[in-house]
Amino acid sequence: MKNIVILISGRGSNMQAIVDAQIAGANICAVIANRPDAAGLAWAAERGIATAVLDHKLYAGREAFDAALTTLIDGYAPDLIVLAGFMRILTASFVNHYAGRLINIHPSLLPAYTGLHTHERALADGVKIAGCTVHFVTAELDHGPIILQAALAVLDDDTVASLSSRMLEQEHLIYPQAVRWFVEDRLKLINGRVHVDSPAPAAVLIAPPVL
Repeated sequence: MKNIVILISGRGSNMQAIVDAQIAGANICAVIANRPDAAGLAWAAERGIATAVLDHKLYAGREAFDAALTTLIDGYAPDLIVLAGFMRILTASFVNHYAGRLINIHPSLLPAYTGLHTHERALADGVKIAGCTVHFVTAELDHGPIILQAALAVLDDDTVASLSSRMLEQEHLIYPQAVRWFVEDRLKLINGRVHVDSPAPAAVLIAPPVL
């Protein structure tokens, strides 16, 4: 059994997808938010999951907040920490403390379009393929060894809203899968790259085109 702590800032739809997946061997022991009004807290509490709030506004800076967050997380003896829409830039000390057991999902095919406004930038560039990426977190923002990606075609009439909505469906597929592989001890970090022990599907999922 692997203890998993999930960090959110809002409704936590990816958190919900992971919980709903009912992954064998995964113990979702806590959901922690940095915002008291994060809607995902009530959703988790209704399902009997421990919740906690650590309001970042009450701390003098990132280092102080991350130190307090580390203490809170470590109280659950986690094997894996999952960032599910946790809208904080984490300090290097925090990331290094959880090296190899801290994962994130980003709405682009990394290393493309790191940072914010990914869909706006992709549409402005006229890309034909977009996607999302689950990766191990490193001190460099939106970088780190890639675990799993999903790709889909960008439609001629796509807007930021429509692309974001279709992308979220893919996120809800690949994030639970990546967590499942971690729980099953099938992820190996070798020379900075992730290898998935077989038997496993390809680490890129291609969504069917809309005809």
